[in-house]
Amino acid sequence: MNVHWLIALAAYLLGSIPFGYLIVKLRGADIRKAGRGNIGAANVLRNAGAFAGALTLVLDAAKGYFAVYLASRWTGASLRWMTLAAAAAVVGHMFPVWLKFKGGKGVATGLGVFLPICWTAVAVAVVLWILVVAFWRYSSLGSIVASAALPLLVHVLYAPRHAPPLYLSFATVGISLLVLVKHRANIERLMSGKESRLNFHR
Repeated sequence: MNVHWLIALAAYLLGSIPFGYLIVKLRGADIRKAGRGNIGAANVLRNAGAFAGALTLVLDAAKGYFAVYLASRWTGASLRWMTLAAAAAVVGHMFPVWLKFKGGKGVATGLGVFLPICWTAVAVAVVLWILVVAFWRYSSLGSIVASAALPLLVHVLYAPRHAPPLYLSFATVGISLLVLVKHRANIERLMSGKESRLNFHR
């Protein structure tokens, strides 16, 4: 067995660390029983406060970043293995073995895994998220727009005037689709006008 395949396992396990759940658990509560029941930063923010939400966001992004960074170090910066680690980390966050495969929606971790691969695409995606949330006050809509745009951003910005390798493009599209599927309930609420808006004055 090629030991490099252990990278996928390590990335999955790193991605599966449920920081949102652990942070709220330290306060004696279970985030899965609050709000929408999601362990991601948005639900933690709504139900455990700004600090807990921000910490969850940073740690979820950081675990994605380090999964790909470690793959880069172990393989001499092989983009193929970094891409595999990126996909494995996002899958780990969405389907963590520790929580019976019921995890988050992958937005922060998804952005984190692309920082070592194409940080410019991540920067533009974050700006898109900020603009959408600032105008419409829907965190979920910002996440949907940023995730949907990420494959195009990576394609354009990874190597200007040169298309990235096909496996990176396929992986980016796959991760984006997983994030969008995880947001299907949000999409339904947005379409019906029942999605909760962020309250910046609270």
